[in-house]
Amino acid sequence: MVSSKDVASYAGVSQTTVSRVLNSPDKVNKETYEKVLAAMKELNYRPNSIAQSLVNKKTGSIALLSGPLHNPFFVETTTSIVNYAKESGFNVNVHFENLGDNMSVYQDVLSHRVDGIILSSVLYDDPIYDQLKNLDIPFIMFNRKHKEPGHFVEMDNVQAGRIATDHLINLNHREIVWVGGPTNMTTFSGRLEGFKQSLIANSIAEDPRNIIITDTSKQSIFEVIESVMSRKERPTAIFAATDSIAIYIMDFLQQKGYRIPDDISIIGIDNVELSRHHSFQLSTVGIINNKNLGRIAIENLVNLIDGEGNNNPGFVQKTLETKLFSRITTKKL
Repeated sequence: MVSSKDVASYAGVSQTTVSRVLNSPDKVNKETYEKVLAAMKELNYRPNSIAQSLVNKKTGSIALLSGPLHNPFFVETTTSIVNYAKESGFNVNVHFENLGDNMSVYQDVLSHRVDGIILSSVLYDDPIYDQLKNLDIPFIMFNRKHKEPGHFVEMDNVQAGRIATDHLINLNHREIVWVGGPTNMTTFSGRLEGFKQSLIANSIAEDPRNIIITDTSKQSIFEVIESVMSRKERPTAIFAATDSIAIYIMDFLQQKGYRIPDDISIIGIDNVELSRHHSFQLSTVGIINNKNLGRIAIENLVNLIDGEGNNNPGFVQKTLETKLFSRITTKKL
């Protein structure tokens, strides 16, 4: 097996110089750096990653705690995070939210040494936050955030809620049902607040029956929509707090013979790629950015790990503007 000593001999440099090329390349002049790299390539040398991690005090790994995989938003963001991390030289240990026992997921993450954590599973008052702070490694939240100050990237959920509701009201809908997830997640609490603000601004009375909280699973959503559509006075529109929820609702309604938007209008939030599919063409609200929240968050986390964020005191806190993507699932009355 080729060793660093062999590389040093082949390149005509000291073994210490080879070590610097591997661990502190900024301390090696360009000519020597390129000579050592050429020797490594010629000899097919592969550095010992474990030894390197001990020298650098880095693992080359990032932990991702993602929301549930049944939501296409998290499929897309997970893909973006893994791809960008790989391009930046990091492996990603992926964990998915378990609403029934999220603490076990956190403990699994905390039991392994990583260089940083990126998470979208945090609740507004999640007790895990103190443990994350005590790890003394960078972590960033995306799509959700904690009540304590920290690094996060999110869409403006309140604005998104207003835009979605305003769109339906501008189409003359007044009987609108909001369907979302638990409001101890800032994603849903913000979007619900935007819904309420729009109702008030348009002098529409808030009906408690028209605010429905689910666990976002297919079964739960099917059950609540069946109940909603059995009312004597049916809603004319449904505001689904995520595109994932909206797609489940569309599936249920079409199974029951309803036509969208002729019988009922539906709008979502997130603007996931699936919402643009010709089979759905879902009206939705999303960020004004060609990158998703996961990609923006992982870029910032890598900067924090590499120390580039140290020049900017304070936290990375990005709340991104949103806009309407009007498609064919909403219609004027």
